[in-house]
Amino acid sequence: MINQLTLQASLLELGQIRYTPAGLMALDLGLKHEGEAQEAGKPRKVSMEIKAVAIGEICKRLQALGVGGEALFRGFLTNQRN
Repeated sequence: MINQLTLQASLLELGQIRYTPAGLMALDLGLKHEGEAQEAGKPRKVSMEIKAVAIGEICKRLQALGVGGEALFRGFLTNQRN
């Protein structure tokens, strides 16, 4: 099975860089997507917000992009952890 997500989104919020127990940089962020999708042959406006976690060197690039910046995000879906 494939668990892969690709989403064009803007950065809604950025947390502070923290470190995992393995010593990797981690950054909590919020993403917002607004666009249009086809449903039953008709265009439909869609809007969603999703929480995400970046791991590794990408954290610095996301901080430089800043809140409101847009990018293409790729990753996978998993359960939300505390």
